[in-house]
Amino acid sequence: MAVKMRLMRMGDKKSPFYRVVVIDSRKARSGEYIDSVGYVDPLKNPVDIHIDAEKAKEWLGKGVQPTETVKSYLVKAGALEQSKKLSASKTNDKKKKKD
Repeated sequence: MAVKMRLMRMGDKKSPFYRVVVIDSRKARSGEYIDSVGYVDPLKNPVDIHIDAEKAKEWLGKGVQPTETVKSYLVKAGALEQSKKLSASKTNDKKKKKD
């Protein structure tokens, strides 16, 4: 079973609010989750991030893989150290043709 730490969208239309949850990767975005780690409110300025660092570290120790967005929120909340290694970009760079 592949378990991930990802965002679960809550709130009304055009008023998103996200929970940071530990969930089986095969479940739906708003499906049944294993544990709630915190929440993020992106509409506030600055973004309101509340993450239980102890819970997050416990789940990461068990091998749970956070998504890229959740990883950045964990770094901002102080639950995870920023890695020195740069991650690969999401876009594919096409090779230029030689004329």
